[in-house]
Amino acid sequence: MDKVIVAKDLSLAYSDDETIINKANFSIDSGSFVFITGASGSGKSTLLKSLYGALKPKEGSLVVGGVELNGVSSSKLNFLRKHLGIVFQDYKLVKEWTVEKNIMLPLIINGYDKSVTQNQVDSLLKHVKLRHQAAKYPPELSGGEQQRVAMARALAHNPILILADEPTGNLDDYSSQVIWNLLEGANEQLKTTVIVVTHHIPETMGVRYKHYHIEFGAIREVL
Repeated sequence: MDKVIVAKDLSLAYSDDETIINKANFSIDSGSFVFITGASGSGKSTLLKSLYGALKPKEGSLVVGGVELNGVSSSKLNFLRKHLGIVFQDYKLVKEWTVEKNIMLPLIINGYDKSVTQNQVDSLLKHVKLRHQAAKYPPELSGGEQQRVAMARALAHNPILILADEPTGNLDDYSSQVIWNLLEGANEQLKTTVIVVTHHIPETMGVRYKHYHIEFGAIREVL
């Protein structure tokens, strides 16, 4: 099976005097569903940032989607990000844009045809149960609805990899279940690799998954 992520002796840090992740070695198969857990401050979000190039490796090698991120050029990084879907805990929607336009964003960036873009957005709005909110703006929505918009945006361009940082941390039960269903559906139906940083793994996951735990700078697989 192809590896979508390979880390060798990977160290991550925000400053020279404090290493967050220390000489980690792990790989993630294409099409897998992965949870990353750990205490607050353990480095979960730091690791996720490194996977989309927001934090460059301090030492070692990190290859994501065939792109080596240690010393990566801006053009290669932009190419990689066009194939990623990212879901943040605080949504990161464009407040001045409608729900519909927010979901269109990755399709516009990737140069999709206008009719294809509209069809895809219409389908996703139905999928996340927000067709009736298409013309509204993010501040007019509840937190759960905003995260569902963010999830639809992440799925819009059929990414090879979805990275989700505590995607249900602030949500009600209904919206949380919608998000988990969407992530599971992307993994099962589209064979999208999904990596979720979370404090709590749901008890009723419908897909097989791997679990990595971060502690004292080390990343180990929980079997």
